[in-house]
Amino acid sequence: MKKYLDKNEWVEKVGYCRALKKGNMIFISGTVSNDENGNPIAIGDAAEQTDVILSKFIDIMEYFGSSIEDIVRTRIYVMNIDDWEAIGTMHGKYFKDIKPTTSMVEVSKLISPDYLVEIEAMAVVG
Repeated sequence: MKKYLDKNEWVEKVGYCRALKKGNMIFISGTVSNDENGNPIAIGDAAEQTDVILSKFIDIMEYFGSSIEDIVRTRIYVMNIDDWEAIGTMHGKYFKDIKPTTSMVEVSKLISPDYLVEIEAMAVVG
């Protein structure tokens, strides 16, 4: 099993990895819009946060020698379901031709009030 590890204090405290590949499957943990130091990016802008998150997915998939085209499932957690169209439009920018299965669910809280969107994904390679 190959793992993609963040370099932050929570990896060891919580016992997780950002993503892992097992066999021909890649699993990407819930991802928020933050920089390499864990600072929120695009506070107050759900579409921009979605863009940051999905660009991270491209990097993660490349780390595993794959591409975003192999993503077959996304799960989108949002603080305000009224942002669905802005978030969905940005999701469509990345997945227009791929069309993975997806869910969008409004939640009461994410890890920080600065985050409006959290996305996780699953991919099948080959």
